[in-house]
Amino acid sequence: MQFNYIANAAVPSLSGKTIAVLDPSDGQVFDQIQRSTAHDIDVAVRSARDCLELVWCRISAAERGSLLMRLSVKVAEHAEELALIEQRDCGKPTRQARADALALARYFEFYAGAAGNLHGETIPHLDGHSVMTWREPHGVTGHIIAWNYPMQIFGRSVGAALAAGNVCVVKPSEDACLSLLRVAELATEAGFPAGALNIVTGYGHEVGDALAHHPGIDHISFTGSPGIGTLIQQVAAERHCPVSLALGGKSPQIVFADADLDAAIPAIVSAIVQNAGQTSAAGSRLLVAQAIYEPLLARLGEIFEALRVGPAALDLDMGPLVSQRQQQRVWDFLSDAHVDGIPMVAQGQIVDEAPEGGFYQAPTLLCDVPPGHRLMQEEIFGPVLCAMRFQDEDQAVELANATRFGLAAGIWTRDGALQLRMARRVKSGQVFINHYGAGSGVTSSGHGREKGLEALHGFTTLKTVAVRHGQVDIFE
Repeated sequence: MQFNYIANAAVPSLSGKTIAVLDPSDGQVFDQIQRSTAHDIDVAVRSARDCLELVWCRISAAERGSLLMRLSVKVAEHAEELALIEQRDCGKPTRQARADALALARYFEFYAGAAGNLHGETIPHLDGHSVMTWREPHGVTGHIIAWNYPMQIFGRSVGAALAAGNVCVVKPSEDACLSLLRVAELATEAGFPAGALNIVTGYGHEVGDALAHHPGIDHISFTGSPGIGTLIQQVAAERHCPVSLALGGKSPQIVFADADLDAAIPAIVSAIVQNAGQTSAAGSRLLVAQAIYEPLLARLGEIFEALRVGPAALDLDMGPLVSQRQQQRVWDFLSDAHVDGIPMVAQGQIVDEAPEGGFYQAPTLLCDVPPGHRLMQEEIFGPVLCAMRFQDEDQAVELANATRFGLAAGIWTRDGALQLRMARRVKSGQVFINHYGAGSGVTSSGHGREKGLEALHGFTTLKTVAVRHGQVDIFE
């Protein structure tokens, strides 16, 4: 049985209700989490506020950095434990779960060093005046974290918020709570004061909604679907609460005729099968120049057919999807493809060792998908790669920008001028040239930035201080 973690203590929900935790690899219940309510959120927010006003506001930036560094070391020391928790809770293959744990440690390490480097500016003004800006924390920040990368999202949002001087109330997805509850315990061991980091579990429409509505939350960080992101913004707007959003994606991989296919093909495959395709920045749309369309699909088809899917502990090319609900979503998309006559180029294999109750889906390559079809317009969030051809640069740009999303894009060409033209013309928060990774978004993929020093700005507010000192030297 897992409990909420509030003020450095495991706390049961007042509701007395729980939610079953299922292992995606076999569909079996192996734990329980708290089905919390608005009351539990209120307790956590009050705890965070007390910590902020009585303790955290007196801790220097250097001390916050030291705490984050100690937590980074703790996470690294427990990386294997956290990886095994994540593997069973989310269905991630072992090596990917381990990579997520190490990424979490790296986020805390980065923000430990960044905590003391958040500077204001001086502004030229009238004679006899000095004007400066200070960066100050929002106060109590609320974090609603998606199930696909709980540790990484936690690291980039909570790590930055704490470094900037905020205290945090975290609502993880009911499908992925366990690793974050363990990290909260490690934060206590690292010396974080009671109330600096609080975690409340439960359903989004109950606990997430309560967190978004709570008047004691000064900033909201949300990672999830565009639809819920819209609701979060609407709720926050009622009380002028700032919001940062990391939402969906329908990212294109754009392959020109001169591309180095030996480099492109492994990246294209990895970008759709990583985390079973349950990645907002997944390269789910493949746009290929007409001249190499058929040869590229033939090579990709051979690779897809060799991909193996099975229980997370087997550490194969892909594990299960996170839930039966997500599995059904992918099945619905593939059913539409079948009904509409969209050709399937190739499909991977679910190994014999995969339990029947697991939430498995073989990676699938489709071709000649119409640009307006829902397979090309909506986020499948599964291992389904949809290919289409283009005739020239202008059509490639038109197709790349033909969705409401703008998270990431991959451009594959040896032509340096074409690389830069495409990077300018494609509407995307991040563009990768001759490689591919995750990025921050624009349009329906969200706004605000988490990762890097830019995240510290998002978790602070800017104060302007103007001093009139007449003829007296300000430094006297």
